[in-house]
Amino acid sequence: MLLSPRDSLDALNRDFHWAIPADFNIGRAVADDWAARAPDRVCLQHFSARGEHRAMTYAELAAQSSALAHGVKALGIVPGDRVALLLPQCFETVIAHVALYKLGAIALPLALLFGEEALEYRLKDAGARLVVTNGFGLARLSLIRDRLPSLEHVVSTDGAGKRVLAFADLLEGQDSHFDIHPSGPDTPALMIYTSGTTGAPKGALHGHRVLAGHIPGFQLAHGFLPQAGDKVWTPADWAWAGGLLNALLPALMLGVPVVSSPAQKFDPHMAFRIMAAMEVRNAFIPPTALRLLKAVENPREDYALVLRSIGSAGESLGRETYEWVKDKLGLTPNEFYGQTECNFVLSSAAHLGVTKPGFIGRAVPGHEVAIIDDAGQVLPAGETGQIAIRQPDPVMFLGYWNNAEATEKKFIGDWMTTGDLGMMDAEGYVQFFGRDDDVITSSGYRIGPAEIEDCLTGHPAVRLAAVIGKPDPLRTEIVKAFIVLQAGFAPGEALAAEIRDWVKHRLSMHEYPREVAFVDELPLTTSGKVIRRLLRDEEIARAG
Repeated sequence: MLLSPRDSLDALNRDFHWAIPADFNIGRAVADDWAARAPDRVCLQHFSARGEHRAMTYAELAAQSSALAHGVKALGIVPGDRVALLLPQCFETVIAHVALYKLGAIALPLALLFGEEALEYRLKDAGARLVVTNGFGLARLSLIRDRLPSLEHVVSTDGAGKRVLAFADLLEGQDSHFDIHPSGPDTPALMIYTSGTTGAPKGALHGHRVLAGHIPGFQLAHGFLPQAGDKVWTPADWAWAGGLLNALLPALMLGVPVVSSPAQKFDPHMAFRIMAAMEVRNAFIPPTALRLLKAVENPREDYALVLRSIGSAGESLGRETYEWVKDKLGLTPNEFYGQTECNFVLSSAAHLGVTKPGFIGRAVPGHEVAIIDDAGQVLPAGETGQIAIRQPDPVMFLGYWNNAEATEKKFIGDWMTTGDLGMMDAEGYVQFFGRDDDVITSSGYRIGPAEIEDCLTGHPAVRLAAVIGKPDPLRTEIVKAFIVLQAGFAPGEALAAEIRDWVKHRLSMHEYPREVAFVDELPLTTSGKVIRRLLRDEEIARAG
């Protein structure tokens, strides 16, 4: 499953084959295997704003995760049980993940940013028997605990309390060796809820093979990582598939140290400070965060960066941001693509010349991606349709939790559908237009919001932008833009007109936003994607 360096993507595809062990277990792959051959190798480092950085070795991770596995087992947790991890980026999060994989339980990562309703829905739907959290998470959990009939135990990394066990106490006195529960590639290991951009979130259940399936794309997007000195960091929450499977777990499996950082509202100066202080060489930075980094005018002059690669995914990167990264950071960002259900299947690879502004990239070795029509027929190059992935595929989910009907609807024949519209050119590059339900129909044109949003963020006054179709009796819909301004700019009709003209002259007369609304913030998922549905629903409600 590992990529051997080659001089072209075609050569990689020719020589690649999957070789996932029959007893593959994520916990063994990211901890115990390395502890056996390189016990003192550093696997985790934690950034401290006060300079009190900490480190953990593979031997320590293996021992502490085994101890926790014993402690969790003593609470009555058995293979197949769902255990929620409501934690930030910290060592305890990794220890807990590894312990659950060894035990055979199903890890359920949840974001601390979730509100009361979001938490209750996921914990109840999953039937979680145990939650591991911190003091912040406890406050949220206390509001809903009595409404969760399956929840039996709560463990806190901040110590014991009323009806709360201490994380440290579960490890105390436990054996540092744990016999890993028999597992294979298809054994359930991890459940991540979809971000809910288009309706109620669904639990995407993955087998242990999901990690092995991410390795080729991860190596491709980061220039044949691992190389000497490589070190990974992401501002993305480890509760999201992006943070967990695009950065943390693949890096640990490949023996590359991962930097964690305290939870905070994204701050571009702090992001550069973390990367400089911790000597980060490989960063996964979602497009929204990359756009926010533009607030730092001269990052290479202000910070001693040693970056070797930047990967980005989660939404469309766009030409404007692509060019900014090349100009200001001296690197060509490698955009890649996937979904919670089937991730990291398309990627750019600048070191192999596989990069094209405005395009995601090409299929990663081991994955077959196509553009299909509503009947599941593969469309020729240049035609717009739905991005789809052929099954079977190691990164593909086992199914939606307790939702066979939704699982069945996700497939057309051998193709897993994504709900994302795109086009593949003659070279195999895929261009992403947006989710099918985000596409705007105006005066007979079908308009993808991603390209307009990318154009808007190229305007010096625009910090973030979201575009939707607003109902219109004449044109069916008109393009409406919601703009978060950069510091130093004030909203007004003159600026709105300037922004409209900016798009009109750079894209086309039918794509410019006929309405511009200035807002303080945009509704985002925990993974940083704009929830256009909420903006669209508000406009529909106003229109009656």
